[in-house]
Amino acid sequence: MADPAVVRELILGGQRSGKSRRAELLAQQWLAGSPARRAVMVATAQPWDAEMRARIAQHQQDRAERLPAMETLEEPLHLPEAILGLSTPETLVVVDCLTLWLSNLMMPPDLDPARAAAPETGALLALLPELLAETTGPVVLVSNEIGLGVVPMGEEVRLYVDLLGRLNQQVAAVCERVTFMAAGLPMTLKGGA
Repeated sequence: MADPAVVRELILGGQRSGKSRRAELLAQQWLAGSPARRAVMVATAQPWDAEMRARIAQHQQDRAERLPAMETLEEPLHLPEAILGLSTPETLVVVDCLTLWLSNLMMPPDLDPARAAAPETGALLALLPELLAETTGPVVLVSNEIGLGVVPMGEEVRLYVDLLGRLNQQVAAVCERVTFMAAGLPMTLKGGA
């Protein structure tokens, strides 16, 4: 990467822990560093129902108010390719979030139960850390840490928790920095400040 201070960072935490806000803060700092820089949010949410549509609209409005210079790309499925396609030394790519991306891979619109165990899901999950290692610019990825509670009762939910846990571990391995968010406070798990 062009700037040794520019790294790939994984931000983990529970719901409403401040993960997205932390990613936006990093984007704001990145943009302030040079007028030649750009930041692109790769949003993975899909508007499956009215509540989710309202949630997405609120996120878009909040982000536009807090960080109007950040561009947005909606990409619910082809995330590895989107990251690699956007990555340049002058572009910060922010992914929000891996949790929803995995949900999209496992539960497509037709809700095909065979999709969760489909080989292409595993291949896509393995492709993400591989392509992250090839990025030429900074990348910030947001993901939920959902493995701190009780073991889920349903087979599909256990599979989801297992896959997300493995994905988070693989992404953390290729990121120079990993941050855990709790109550809006960042805790460094890997890398410096």
